[in-house]
Amino acid sequence: MDKLPVVLDLTGTFVFALSGALAGTKRGLDLFGVMVLSFAAGNSGGITRDLLIGAVPPGAVGDWRYLGVSLVAGLVTFYFSPVIVRMSNAVLYLDAAGLALFAVTGSSKALSFGLNPVMATVLGMVTGIGGGMVRDVLLAEIPTVLRADLYAVAALAAAAIVVIGHVLQLPVAAVTTVALISCFLLRVMAIRRGWRLPVAKGAKRQDLGIQKEDSKAAGRR
Repeated sequence: MDKLPVVLDLTGTFVFALSGALAGTKRGLDLFGVMVLSFAAGNSGGITRDLLIGAVPPGAVGDWRYLGVSLVAGLVTFYFSPVIVRMSNAVLYLDAAGLALFAVTGSSKALSFGLNPVMATVLGMVTGIGGGMVRDVLLAEIPTVLRADLYAVAALAAAAIVVIGHVLQLPVAAVTTVALISCFLLRVMAIRRGWRLPVAKGAKRQDLGIQKEDSKAAGRR
């Protein structure tokens, strides 16, 4: 059980690094660009969390395994991109799994550093969405978290479950399992059914059209 957070963190790093590398190959980046995007997507959320709670140097910088996992994901995607692209639907689900993994490990680490329940929940969400935001910014896109179907909300739900379980002193393994499954299912259902938060009434029609196209594209994947 002591190694569970590290295992979950490294698994989430690999999954997000894979999605970052895939986005880079689709944009025609060279090998170096794919590697950079892979590392950024896989580790930015964790680095942000560690800096905010004072865990320095951040795990992604002080532990070679995070860099190694990110580079492996980037190399696999770069050299086998046609196969990965054909598995884009599976990658979408892996992204949902990575979101759940990071939200859980982020809130758990924040709690271990003595943060109050509210801020631990927020940092769990930040850990989950940080890598994707940096990936999209580097690709000059509007971050997915600001326009996709219940992305940040799913991460927030997982982090909240972990924090509530900690406050009530429930078994860690059971709470972790429930949090992971809840986040993953919420994200997948949002993709399949197009669930999203309300859009401002004054939003331009063209913006709404873009959002609908994004949902259709996500559903096709």
